[in-house]
Amino acid sequence: MQKAARISVMAAILATFAGPAAIAEPFTFTLVSPEADMTAREITENLYKAKAGERPDLSGRDLTYLDLSTIDFKGASLARTDLYGTDFTGANLKGTDLSATRLDRAVLIRADLSGANLAGATILRPTVYSDMHNLLTDAPRFSGANLRAIKVQADLSGADFRGADLTDADFHPLEDRPGEGTLTTLRKNVIKSCDFSGATLVRANFSEAVLTFSRMTGADLRDANLAGADLSKVDFTGADLTGANFENADLDGANLAGARGLDAVKGFDTVRNLEKAFR
Repeated sequence: MQKAARISVMAAILATFAGPAAIAEPFTFTLVSPEADMTAREITENLYKAKAGERPDLSGRDLTYLDLSTIDFKGASLARTDLYGTDFTGANLKGTDLSATRLDRAVLIRADLSGANLAGATILRPTVYSDMHNLLTDAPRFSGANLRAIKVQADLSGADFRGADLTDADFHPLEDRPGEGTLTTLRKNVIKSCDFSGATLVRANFSEAVLTFSRMTGADLRDANLAGADLSKVDFTGADLTGANFENADLDGANLAGARGLDAVKGFDTVRNLEKAFR
């Protein structure tokens, strides 16, 4: 249901309970974030007017809470833009510059960020799935993207990271809390069934993350931190694991065939279920 429809329904409900005396005439709300610098309409017009080969400039703005779903951003520059709570459902963000942006609480359902520049961005507690079933087909795409030094706290299961640069990426929760987590804070990052084939993950921090059934074929994991991670059924075929930290990681059913640098892996003597891994 779109925002306009939701607002219309809410208006009708209010009118029903308040009665005709309280609401004598139909009323509408303006779909504008109280903090945003631009409206969704203005952004759409700006993108529509962009000439072929021209990169629309939306950088450094406050675009929080706007509904920008299904919009084609035409490779726009959104560098240093505040996108907190912004709805990008089904949006085409291919090749956009999202460096140093705040995508916290953003809606990324089926968003395509292939080839985008997200260096230094944060993605904390985004909405990735359209319902409670967590359909993997709802996950965003980051193939070929620049995700250097990105900070993530999310369930991104099913996301496509093929060929992406995740050097120094931090997938360790930034808000450590005891217990099993809360509705707003995940105890662990959940990155199940993701595809990191051919990705650069040098010094990436996946400590305590759940990576079950993910593909790391041919990935560069030199000096990556996988301490305490659930690596069950992860495919490391042909990956470079030189200097990676596997302390207390779970390798139940993981595929290490052809993986390089196993002799230089840290904490390999503490790995759980190593006897169940394929080598």
